[in-house]
Amino acid sequence: MPDRDKDELLRQLGDAMRRMGAQSVLSSAAMAKHFGLHPTDLEVLDLIFLRETVTAGALAAATGLTSGSVTALVDRLVARGYVARRRDEADRRRVLISVERAATAPIEAAYEPRRIAMQALWSSFDHETLRLVTDFLTRSTDLLVRSTEEIVAADSARVRGRAAPS
Repeated sequence: MPDRDKDELLRQLGDAMRRMGAQSVLSSAAMAKHFGLHPTDLEVLDLIFLRETVTAGALAAATGLTSGSVTALVDRLVARGYVARRRDEADRRRVLISVERAATAPIEAAYEPRRIAMQALWSSFDHETLRLVTDFLTRSTDLLVRSTEEIVAADSARVRGRAAPS
């Protein structure tokens, strides 16, 4: 394949990824509004759901939010009954956060038609394509996580630099 053909495919892929990312944010915002949540709260709830159990520190690392912001966010989710905090039996100093499935059932039900439609779409692809797409998305997401961590670290360093006495 000539380089310009690959360059065009890479441009199209970049555009498709940007469009999917933007649509994901907008879709999440609409669903969050439907349930009276802030979009970040809904996304963090999903992160907790995906990990099953997580610490506040892991949420801070994953989101780039400050520990205080994560505490406030988790407080909001606890108040709504969506998550629970419990002490880690192995290390009583750690607090674990997990989803309360009974409380999140209406949110899961709202996503169910989309999940079914996506499953039908994805099922139209062969095994090798699904493995390739899964690898692509996993590696792309991992890159985004690292990029987010770098931005958060740079912002923290910049803030510390400003806060330092002259």
